[in-house]
Amino acid sequence: MSWKTWIPIVLVILTAGWMLFDGTRALIVGDYVTPQSGEFAGQLGPWSNLVKAVGIEPRSALMKSIFVAYGLSALAIVICFALGLSWGRTALIVVCILGLWFLPIGTMTNLVALILLLTGRK
Repeated sequence: MSWKTWIPIVLVILTAGWMLFDGTRALIVGDYVTPQSGEFAGQLGPWSNLVKAVGIEPRSALMKSIFVAYGLSALAIVICFALGLSWGRTALIVVCILGLWFLPIGTMTNLVALILLLTGRK
């Protein structure tokens, strides 16, 4: 596999893995991982403003479940892509597009992965 294949895999694994961890943790202990001190103590990232704008409470069980579902789905699709399944590339492109809302880190990682997937060989 070329670097244009491995980098998107790693980027999606990192982002989806974090979302799975943070969403699961939030469902169990009640809240996401947030800064403990400083100017942004207890605050969620910019993604929370985006989901509020579409009517979803960022700290709701629904949003925490979305984190978990996205994380699990994305990790499963990464495995299918890495195994070379015929639909894996298209599914991974969709995962990257769906992950753009996770501002700012998820947006950056998914955008880089998306660009590499779209410019790589089919």
